[in-house]
Amino acid sequence: MRQKEGRTVGLYTKVTPEEKAVIDRKMSELGTANLRAYLRKMAVDGYIVNLDMSGVVEMVKLLRSISSNVNQIARRCNSTHNLYAQDVEDLRQGYAAVWRQIDELLKKFEKL
Repeated sequence: MRQKEGRTVGLYTKVTPEEKAVIDRKMSELGTANLRAYLRKMAVDGYIVNLDMSGVVEMVKLLRSISSNVNQIARRCNSTHNLYAQDVEDLRQGYAAVWRQIDELLKKFEKL
C-alpha cells in the first residue's frame, strides 16, 4: 500500500522527551494530530504558518456595524433633512474602533 503512495524510503530518528514535548505542543497549536504528515511537511517545506484571523473577524463585525449605522443615518437625513451631532459622534467612535483593530492586526503581522 505504501508503494502506491510513492513513499518507499523510510526515515527514522530519535528525539529527547523535551523535543517530543515541543513537537506535540507545536502540533497542538497547529491543530493536527498526524505526526507523520506534520514531520513530512516540516522537513519538506521548512515552516508552517497558522494565522489567527480573530482580529480580522472582529474588524469585519465592526465594519458591518458602521455600515448599518451609516444606512440608518442616511435614511434619517433623507426623511428629516437634518444631521444630528450624536450621529456623527457614533460614526467617529465606530471608525476609531476599526482603526484600533487594524493597528492591532498590523502589529501581529509585524511579529510574523
